[in-house]
Amino acid sequence: MQSPFVRIAVAERSMEPVLRPGDWLLVRRTRPGRGSGRVRPGQIVLARHPGRPALLIVKRAARRQDGGWWLESVNPAAGAVDSARFGVVPEALIEGRVMFRYWPLRRR
Repeated sequence: MQSPFVRIAVAERSMEPVLRPGDWLLVRRTRPGRGSGRVRPGQIVLARHPGRPALLIVKRAARRQDGGWWLESVNPAAGAVDSARFGVVPEALIEGRVMFRYWPLRRR
């Protein structure tokens, strides 16, 4: 049985200052077959890039649209790739929602 949680590390700067490279996150997976039923606007989610499904991305779920979610970066100046570039992300590609950042414990 697959765990309902997954740990991931932030690798890029697209979510700064909210999340930074090196931050570790705990993500609660969405239920298979139910899409992103537990995701709400404003939450940070883990998703698969629609054009490159092997690539995982962390973005803010801005709004639900026909067929999926509009995902946004917090820091578009970092060259972020989000829905402004690839459009709506199908619900089936939403892997889960970020519950919290657990590392580092404190920031300067």
